[in-house]
Amino acid sequence: MADKKINAYMVAAGMYHDIDYARLELLKLLAEHENIRTKVACNFSDIEGIQASDFLISYTCNLIPSEEEQKGLREYLANGGKWFALHGTNSILEFTADGVDAPETAPEFMDMLGGQFMAHPPIQPFTVKTEAHDHELVKDVGEFDTDDEQYLCKMHGEHELLMYSEFTGTCDGWINSDFNNEDKRAIYYIKKTGDGEVLYLNLGHCRGHYDMEPVVDYYPEIERGSWEKPQYYELLRRGIRYCAEI
Repeated sequence: MADKKINAYMVAAGMYHDIDYARLELLKLLAEHENIRTKVACNFSDIEGIQASDFLISYTCNLIPSEEEQKGLREYLANGGKWFALHGTNSILEFTADGVDAPETAPEFMDMLGGQFMAHPPIQPFTVKTEAHDHELVKDVGEFDTDDEQYLCKMHGEHELLMYSEFTGTCDGWINSDFNNEDKRAIYYIKKTGDGEVLYLNLGHCRGHYDMEPVVDYYPEIERGSWEKPQYYELLRRGIRYCAEI
């Protein structure tokens, strides 16, 4: 008997990242399950389609749903939906004369996601550590080093911490620059809303030569971050299986 069809909905779009690369890699992982069929969009406007899906997966940056779309997403979660939110989904960025800002202009959206990106230190190696050692999403993945954007977020509401990194210090060039208040920084967590939940995994930076427009026309480096780590792919595969209930 064939496995039951599972409908996934992917939103992959935004600024300052190689969205094409991330979209393709995620589609490859989803395609490892022949019963998962995926719709792909560049925004959250198709709330009816999202609410009809079995789970939502997003890789975005600077892409904020409208108030009506946020209401539909919250209803989707409250009714039992699962949302695998990746990397910059919780990012709002503004480049100003005084530095890069992360304005808190979408509080309802960030509350739904469980946190908002505030800044990151320069891309450099850091260690990812496990908090919930027995949770199926991270069990036996182990501690690993990665060369990624180390997200420093303002957390909202209760969440179940799965993995974290450690950082204290300042982030030069950012409006929100002082991060000396604590050292444990959420990397992966679950935020529940009603009968549903958001899985937020903020690893996964990637950038190509043409992904920093209009800030610069040509970016000299190709950055792949945690996409070069087998542990990251294991976390992605487990997150997909968890959301699809496979």
